[in-house]
Amino acid sequence: MPGLRRDEVALLAGMSTDYYIRLEQGRERHPSEQVLRAIAGALWLDDAAAAHLFRLGLSVFGTAAASTAVAPELLRLMEGMRDVPAFVVGAAQDVLAANAMARELYRGFARYDNLLRMIFLDPFAREFHADWEQAARIAVGNLRASSSQFPQDGRIERIVGELSVRSPAFTCLWARYEVRPRTHDDKHFRHPRVGELRLHFEALAVTSAPGQHLSVYGAEPGSTDADSLVLLGRLPEHGPALTDRATTANEGERK
Repeated sequence: MPGLRRDEVALLAGMSTDYYIRLEQGRERHPSEQVLRAIAGALWLDDAAAAHLFRLGLSVFGTAAASTAVAPELLRLMEGMRDVPAFVVGAAQDVLAANAMARELYRGFARYDNLLRMIFLDPFAREFHADWEQAARIAVGNLRASSSQFPQDGRIERIVGELSVRSPAFTCLWARYEVRPRTHDDKHFRHPRVGELRLHFEALAVTSAPGQHLSVYGAEPGSTDADSLVLLGRLPEHGPALTDRATTANEGERK
């Protein structure tokens, strides 16, 4: 919280400055739920940031590991969405599967395997996203939210490590410590073949597979964006299937 001194935070939270300093420095490792709720209120944390604080402060991480295997039933559901782009992402923002419309939407990228890599390491991202800074900030905040849900996930650690080394922009945003789980949003894309696209995005949690979300884009009925989606669906696909490329990339990392 910029502008607040430690003693001011402690005063707002109703605790001693010395105790709050011990919390910040990690010397007090077992704060109560009441203490964490007071800090969340003092810092005006929203629901997502407060949940992140509670997971860290109370070590409430759960035992489930992030899942990367996409269930056949989910694949059939996704492939049945022929009129909208739909894809499944994991906790580290790996693209685990995608339908034809989604593959065509992201066709301009060299690799369609991880949303963060695409945004920060592929030059095409700055052409594709009309507001690249906003897209980057949202993606990093979403990864930060996943990091506390799956703190031992090696894949998340590798993505953070790679991007920290290769992308100063990612390093700067990661250091802000913004917690923003991405559940819905309005997106503005510049597709190389159909032009401007303004789509609404929804991320639906897959409760049977921890960490997975089914992401779906849609357009306002009767709008020019809806017409552009129809055109996008008529474009022929080129290149290998997305799942093949994503699997190859992940296998290369494991080796």
